[in-house]
Amino acid sequence: MAGLMTKIKAWSRSPQGQRTRAKAERMARDPRNKEKARRLLTKFRGKGGKGRRY
Repeated sequence: MAGLMTKIKAWSRSPQGQRTRAKAERMARDPRNKEKARRLLTKFRGKGGKGRRY
């Protein structure tokens, strides 16, 4: 497991990892994406929503 964490840390420090992190931060600030995330969390937690559909 330590090897995997080392690889993840190394990737996050690479230019590609930095770009990906910056893109994720921009997306997280978008109000529409925040609302989508909030809806998904409430759906998966089973609180509120339009009921379960199977």
